[in-house]
Amino acid sequence: MELKNYIVFSEEVMEAKKAGKPVVALESTIISHGMPYPENVKTAKRVEEIIREQGAVPATMAIMDGKIRAGLSEEDLERLAKEQDVVKVSRRDLPAVLSQRKTGATTVAATMICAELAGVDVFVTGGIGGVHRGAAATMDISADLQELAKTSVAVVCAGAKSILDIGLTLEYLETHGVPVIGYKTDKFPAFYTRDSGFGVDVEGSSAEDIAEILAVKWELGLKGGAVIGNPVPEEFEMNPEQIESIIANAMKEAEEKGISGKETTPFLLSRLKELSEGKTLDTNIALVENNALTGGQLAVALKKRRSE
Repeated sequence: MELKNYIVFSEEVMEAKKAGKPVVALESTIISHGMPYPENVKTAKRVEEIIREQGAVPATMAIMDGKIRAGLSEEDLERLAKEQDVVKVSRRDLPAVLSQRKTGATTVAATMICAELAGVDVFVTGGIGGVHRGAAATMDISADLQELAKTSVAVVCAGAKSILDIGLTLEYLETHGVPVIGYKTDKFPAFYTRDSGFGVDVEGSSAEDIAEILAVKWELGLKGGAVIGNPVPEEFEMNPEQIESIIANAMKEAEEKGISGKETTPFLLSRLKELSEGKTLDTNIALVENNALTGGQLAVALKKRRSE
């Protein structure tokens, strides 16, 4: 079977590809597993609109009715937000979810795969997965990191989620040759906060700077992605001590309840929202919208760089 039997483009995305317009990929687990309803659908729509405002076209990825969907309708977004038993899809899950015609929401890893299949090389998300705290004992390392090592898609994010071991996450990326680029910063952000205490490999002062780095990387045949660390806006940054205390409490609860694997992150994010009295959700929405702004500009700059 040819690839076209597995992937369906929305009319907007198809028209953009035909016209040579820049396209930005978006994940769908933030809709099904990352935020409560109705904030999830509102945020998804707003993020798409921000990307359009930059001159690019959004392509939210999901698995529906045995197809990879590149670009979703409002009805599709509502379906992802409300349908029970939406599968959280990573690389290992794609064949089964497609063949069994289940509804699947794509993680960072799966969205990167779908984006590359769709010919899209800029992807906007909230934060990447990584090496979990205590991974020396659990071996809990997100598939996002392996995907970044081999799939040629740039991921614009607010760094790695604060619930992770960020130092080991960056070590892993370095080992696998994944460049970590800071957008107007030399510090790697930690999702809810602007500074994880770790640096980046290189700072890009503009979307054009980063587009040049990416273009040269891929023109050299250096396969794999790149992490674009885009800090949360200052006014939405959380207090580092407060968020660390909340995370510690939530992780203790997860351990006591025997929660592990792919269920860990949704549980922790839900508990963080409750323990912070909604502040983490406000920050999450703000950083995703900010990433959409940067990602849209980057896609436009990369398209211009290549046309020249």
